[in-house]
Amino acid sequence: MVKAPWLHIVGIGEDGMDGLAPATRAVVEAAEIIIGGERHHALASTTKAERIPWPSPFNTMVDTLKAHSDRRVVVLVTGDPLWFSAGARIGRDLPAEDIVYHPQLSAFQLAAARMGWSLADVETLTVHGRPVEQMIAFIQPDQSLIVLTTGAETPAQIAAFLTDRGFGGSKMTVLAAMGGDDEARFDGTAATWAHEVPAFNTLCIECIAAPDAALLPRVPGLADDLFVSDGTMTKRDIRATTVAKLMPMRGALLWDIGTGCGSVAIEWMRAARYARAIGIEPRADRRAMAAQNALALGAPRLQLIDGKVPESLNDLEAPDAVFIGGGLSRETFDGAWSALRPLGRIVANAVTLESEAELIALHREFGGDLVKLQTYRADAVGTRTGWRPSMPVTQWSLIKR
Repeated sequence: MVKAPWLHIVGIGEDGMDGLAPATRAVVEAAEIIIGGERHHALASTTKAERIPWPSPFNTMVDTLKAHSDRRVVVLVTGDPLWFSAGARIGRDLPAEDIVYHPQLSAFQLAAARMGWSLADVETLTVHGRPVEQMIAFIQPDQSLIVLTTGAETPAQIAAFLTDRGFGGSKMTVLAAMGGDDEARFDGTAATWAHEVPAFNTLCIECIAAPDAALLPRVPGLADDLFVSDGTMTKRDIRATTVAKLMPMRGALLWDIGTGCGSVAIEWMRAARYARAIGIEPRADRRAMAAQNALALGAPRLQLIDGKVPESLNDLEAPDAVFIGGGLSRETFDGAWSALRPLGRIVANAVTLESEAELIALHREFGGDLVKLQTYRADAVGTRTGWRPSMPVTQWSLIKR
């Protein structure tokens, strides 16, 4: 006999129990245990169930739920339980047949309705409980953003990010308590933002670029001068080719071996939603530069490791892609290749004859794509202009099949 679901995850809005569908309201009223934040409990205060606050730390939530799996349990969340919500986190750890989801209008839907925006044309983001800097990668001319914030201070932080990058004229609207009796709206521009807003709010942004605004596209190839470095870095044109062959994908993990100032790892993370990267770099000064660049360019979750290869690779999560920009050796390749997941991509760049010889030998044994890349830049030659060559880069790339 199929066991009935014991857990109901219910989205609730500012209108509380009155805003729930009749069937959903009946589920909440019949619950033996209700788990939620203080705000959620207040919105459903008419029920008599045993109340449990959000566990702290939140990672203990699944254990708390399992301990009550023999009872009728309701978890209250805000809006849609599966859109940047605790419901998605719980669903990753409990069998789908144990859970029934009851969606409510999300903050994104409500905000889009208030703004008159087509939700299909908007970037929807959350920085709730996450580094605020990760929204920087989405600052683009004429882009509309809806951001779930961390608290009352978040709009001012984002206003500073916009202003610093030449988007001070961007229109900002903070919406609070949407759908409730205390709904409030605050409008302004990034450069002049001075509102005090409620802690629980949603931020809408119309990005407007000044003529001198920084253009930071999410496709690889950011200008070299956007990175703090000691001069040792994968330069712009080679970097664009490198990241393209690494093929950034949603949620995928990159090992950046010899990460230096972090330029490849940062471009990888910017290029695909939730892409992750681990940078392995033995020099503390370069790790510091990489961390600074990651914050400034919207990749604050770049993980940096003090270590030498191949030893430091042993305990890392298996990657979807590996870039070897430093520390190239047969031992490093073997360690990375054995850890690389199926369909994983590996790219190695070499500028010295010794490293090039290593890549030629690997290509002969494993196949793949071996190319030599060189760029030329127009530069002054006396009173005229000529082409000045960069050092050639030998690049080997391979897909694990």
